[in-house]
Amino acid sequence: MGKSVQKITESVSLIASADTWIEGLAVQQLIKTSELTGMQRVAGMPDLHPGRGYPIGAAFFTTNRIYPALVGNDIGCGMSLWQTSAKVSKVNLDKLTKKFEHVELPLDDSWTESVAARKSENGVTTNAYDHALGTIGGGNHFAEFQAIDEVYDQAALDELGLNKKHLQLLVHSGSRGLGQSILVNHVTIHNHDGLSIESADFNDYMKKHDEAVRWAELNREFIAKRFLEAIRAKGECALDVNHNLVSPKEIDGQQGWLHRKGATPSDQGYVVIPGSRGDYSYLVKPIEEADKSATTSLYSLAHGAGRKWKRGECHGRLGHKYKREDLYRTALGSRVVCGNKELLYDEAPQAYKKCETVISDMVDAGLIEVVAKLRPVLTFKTNGDCSS
Repeated sequence: MGKSVQKITESVSLIASADTWIEGLAVQQLIKTSELTGMQRVAGMPDLHPGRGYPIGAAFFTTNRIYPALVGNDIGCGMSLWQTSAKVSKVNLDKLTKKFEHVELPLDDSWTESVAARKSENGVTTNAYDHALGTIGGGNHFAEFQAIDEVYDQAALDELGLNKKHLQLLVHSGSRGLGQSILVNHVTIHNHDGLSIESADFNDYMKKHDEAVRWAELNREFIAKRFLEAIRAKGECALDVNHNLVSPKEIDGQQGWLHRKGATPSDQGYVVIPGSRGDYSYLVKPIEEADKSATTSLYSLAHGAGRKWKRGECHGRLGHKYKREDLYRTALGSRVVCGNKELLYDEAPQAYKKCETVISDMVDAGLIEVVAKLRPVLTFKTNGDCSS
C-alpha cells in the first residue's frame, strides 16, 4: 500500500492522505463501529463522512454476525454506466433539458411486458414497489449524461465498448421504498442489534436483502432505458455496481461478511467514481495486486467525492452567494435539472469535496489506475418540488 493509508487502530484503517480533509466525527464513528460484536476490521475511504450513527464511505468485515443497520435503508444503492448512441457533437443543451418531463412518473402500460420479463429473469418476486421501478428518488441520486473528457487507457475503453464520440449515461439509484421497508422492519424488531448467522432472522433478512439488491439493479436498468427513450437513443450497459450491501467474503483466511456502506467494490472490475454535478467523474480500474492488501482496503474503494457540508445547511451557506437560477449551470458548462429548491442547494458542487483528491488518494494507495475522466453534460435530479 502507498502513502495514503492511515492506521487509526489495530482494526481500523483509513484510505486517505494526511492532507485530505475528513470530518472528525466520521473517524469517531468509524472507531465506534469497529467495537461492535463480531467486527474484525473496518476501512474508511477518502470520501468518508458522518452518517446517522455510522459513517458513510466505509467497509466493515464481520464474522458470525451481520448488521443490517450498517447497510442502511437503501439496499443495493449503486451506479450503472451506459454507452449511448447519442453523439456529443449533436448535443443542444437547451433542447436536452426539456426532454425529461415523464421520467419520474410510474412506468406506463407500454412497459408492462418488459417489466414482467425482466423481473422474472432477475428473480424479483415482489410487486409492492412496481410504482417506483424506474424512478431515481431523492437525496444524492441522479441520472447524468456525460462526455469522455480525457482518455488514459484506450484499451480499457475498447474493452468496455465505450466511444468518446458518444454520450455516456451514469445512473445512481437504489431500492427506493423496498429497502426502506426492510430496514424499518428489522429495526422495529431488533433495534440496531446485529443478527447471528445461525438465526432464522438472519436467513429472513438475507433473503429480503438479496431481492432488494436485484430490484435496485433492475431499477437502474429501467431508469437508463427511460432516459435513453426520452432522447430517442439506444444504449448498452457497460458496468453496474452496488455500494450498499452485505455479502459473504473471505478475507485474510477468515470467512465472514463484508458490509459496504457507500463503498465501491474493487473486486468486480471497472468502476466509476463520480464527482459532484459540477465536477468530473472518473472511470477507474482496480489494481489486482491490491488484493494482497485486502485487510486494509477490504476490497473497497470510494463511491464518490464525499460531502463536506451536511444536508439542510447548504442553502444557508450558499443562498447569499447564489440565486436559484445560478445553480442550473455549472463551471464545466453543464446543465442541471432540479425542481426542488432545497435539493438544488443540498447537492450543489460546493457541498462536496473535489473528486480529484479522492482519486489521488486511491492512486497513491496503489488501489486503482485511472482509465478516463468524464465531464458532466446534463445532470437530472427531479422535475418537481418533491423527490421522495
